[in-house]
Amino acid sequence: MSRPFKIPESVLVVIHTPAAEVLLIERADHPGFWQSVTGAKDHADEPLAATARREVAEETGIDGGLLHDWALCNVYPIFPIWAHRYAPGVGHNTEHVFGLSVAPGTAVRLQPREHLRHTWLPWRVAAERCFSPSNAEAILQLPGRLAAATPP
Repeated sequence: MSRPFKIPESVLVVIHTPAAEVLLIERADHPGFWQSVTGAKDHADEPLAATARREVAEETGIDGGLLHDWALCNVYPIFPIWAHRYAPGVGHNTEHVFGLSVAPGTAVRLQPREHLRHTWLPWRVAAERCFSPSNAEAILQLPGRLAAATPP
């Protein structure tokens, strides 16, 4: 039985600690490709926050933390290596960016079919390691997001 095509609307969730350490996970289908949690909606009317929570739980086992919609949206061409997952004629994906603040030492449980390893890195180092430019750009915004969330 064939899998349905992916919906070209997804989330990018930057999982971080209050000290700006960022969780990155390495893709199993492309070793060396490090990223934050990403994933498409399961159905067209799935709320984006629900997509973010579901993907985080599925990919990392993390259930909890403070989820923030960063009100950022990236539209980008779908990488050719993943184009077969989308319906014919779909060439772009719309990605909505969220941040998820978790406590230091939060346990991570990866799905081995999807990801090989995980690491917690300082935000600048994490941004440099990401293969996706939109993921790196989101991580570079983390210090400003943290400062805006901290009361004076």
